[in-house]
Parts: sequence; structure tokens; C-alpha cells
Amino acid sequence: MSEDHPLGQIKRVPSGFEGRLQRTYDHDRAAVWSKLTQPSEIAKWLAPGTIELHLGGKVRIDFADSGIVIDSSVLAYEAERVLAYSWSSGNEPERPMRWELADAGAGTQVTLTVHIPAGEDAAKACAGFEGHLEMLAAALEDVPVKFPLQLYLDARKGYQEILTHAQ
Repeated sequence: MSEDHPLGQIKRVPSGFEGRLQRTYDHDRAAVWSKLTQPSEIAKWLAPGTIELHLGGKVRIDFADSGIVIDSSVLAYEAERVLAYSWSSGNEPERPMRWELADAGAGTQVTLTVHIPAGEDAAKACAGFEGHLEMLAAALEDVPVKFPLQLYLDARKGYQEILTHAQ
């Protein structure tokens, strides 16, 4: 990746893998939180979806082009600070993910922690989230953007190298 966008961390855990990605955005927590939680904003950087903002609330995100639908519930919630849900639906393995927001000067540090089950392509998953974090940056600037394929490919290669050296 680059100095502006270093790769996150990825490590093996007993149930599979854990990825931890961080970004700092030049926007306050309220603005970032809105992009993470409001249906009209989620669609600008992730996919059309809704999140009921309370513990146990329904989460539905529809990646229509790929046929993937996230259908889960809110696992942790603290307004403008913490949002967690599973990146899965139905009988799929649980893929918990947790967004944490913290003040960083005049901006906001976003930490995304994702759990990927054993047997799944952890490098692909983390690289996909790298792409969406870049799309979140564009959405915060009100700039429409398509999925950054080259960033994804570079990140996937980088995560594959990290996992190869971690064995």
C-alpha cells in the first residue's frame, strides 16, 4: 500500500483470523457516524442498507451486484463511538465486525476490527474493507467513487504476504 494508506494488521486467532484496520478522517465523529449508520449515506460507500441503531437492532446491507446480503443484528452500540454486527446472514458462519470512533484532533480515528472464519480468504476480506474505507473517505468529501480495484488488489497481495510470513 502506501504511507498515506498503510495496511492494517491481520493475525491468526483460534477461530480463524482477525483484521484490524485504522483510518483518520478530517471530519468530526458525527459526520463519520452518519456515513456509517444512515441509509442514504451507507449506500454512498458500502451498499444500500439499513441499521436499527440499538442493541439487537436489525442490520441489512444488500450487495445486489454480487448477490450477497448481510442480514444480522447489532451486537454492540454506543452512539457516535461503537457499532458492531456480524458480516453474515442466515446459516453462514459468524463474521463479527466492530467499528470504533475516537476523536483525533479535529478529526476522527476509525478502527475497524473484523473476524474471518478459518477456511475463508482473510486477505481478500481485509482488502475489501480497505477498499470500502477508501470509499468512505470519498463519501465524507461528497465525491462519488466506484470501488477502488487497484487499491484492493494491492492490499490483497500485501495481506497475503503478511499471512505467509505469519505461518
